Amino acid sequence: MRILHTMIRVGDLDRSIAFYTEVLGMSVIDRSDYPEGKFTNVFVGYGSKDDGAVIELTYNYGVDSYEPGTGFGHLAVSVPDAYAACAEIKRRGGVVTREAGPMKHGTTVIAFVCDPDGYKIELIEDRH
Repeated sequence: MRILHTMIRVGDLDRSIAFYTEVLGMSVIDRSDYPEGKFTNVFVGYGSKDDGAVIELTYNYGVDSYEPGTGFGHLAVSVPDAYAACAEIKRRGGVVTREAGPMKHGTTVIAFVCDPDGYKIELIEDRH
């Protein structure tokens, strides 16, 4: 078994695709429109669905916003340099909600950014 994807509902599909591709540097992997079901799924990630977990952006026609649930924590992305990643994300118009630095009670360098719908993405500096 392996993790395939994390699905989040988005209020503006084009805005979300732009954030994940232009701000976080992911690629659109797949898109499926379901007019009878009144929704569209777009998969984004850093490789193919076969390479690792991806994010499924689900847009339900006519719904323009969602509250990120209290049970949802965050998505996590590995970065080589969290400080540089934050600077680049801000340069690209993204919002950094916690600047890069060591995590509380530890030494791992992390940061947090938010996507246009308010979902948190944790950047974890890869020390390998």
